[in-house]
Amino acid sequence: MTERKKEFDENVPFSFPVKVGHVASNAVTIKIEADEKEREGLAKLWNIVGVDSLTADVRLSRWKRDGIRVSGQFRGELKQICVASLQPIPTVIEDEFTAHFVPETSKLARRDDIQDGEIIIDVDGPDIPDTFTSNTIDIAEVVAEYAALVIDPYPRDPEALIDEKYQASDIEDDKAPSPFAALASIKDELS
Repeated sequence: MTERKKEFDENVPFSFPVKVGHVASNAVTIKIEADEKEREGLAKLWNIVGVDSLTADVRLSRWKRDGIRVSGQFRGELKQICVASLQPIPTVIEDEFTAHFVPETSKLARRDDIQDGEIIIDVDGPDIPDTFTSNTIDIAEVVAEYAALVIDPYPRDPEALIDEKYQASDIEDDKAPSPFAALASIKDELS
């Protein structure tokens, strides 16, 4: 495994830089795991109670001519606040990811979809590749970004009970009275 940088940056709490020049055409897998200080930084960044663990198996390979493909899967154990009970609860996140990186000067990094000052986005089309500078990609930062996307913003303990005064009332009670029901009651009174 590659030696990790141990400097701590508050904006990038989980870091594992890889030199692009060291990535061969054959895929290589690197296992990374956040240490205690990195987990504390991620919890602060994600605005959650805590990160008990975050591990990832990351595959690096060449992509197209001068690009890098970063793919893999991650798993994390988190502590979040339940939206119903306001108590800390354990949650688990896991997912697979794929990202492509090219140098800033690459033709693949150019946007060809700008027409008359407007950007045309194909939501079903492929994403444009990310760019890297100074021949380095931080694969732990890529993992942290994808992990942040799968965190439940409203975690709820399935056993949490909500006080009756905060529960929704019956659907019929929420409906506005029909004006015809009011007319029917007046008709009954007149008869």
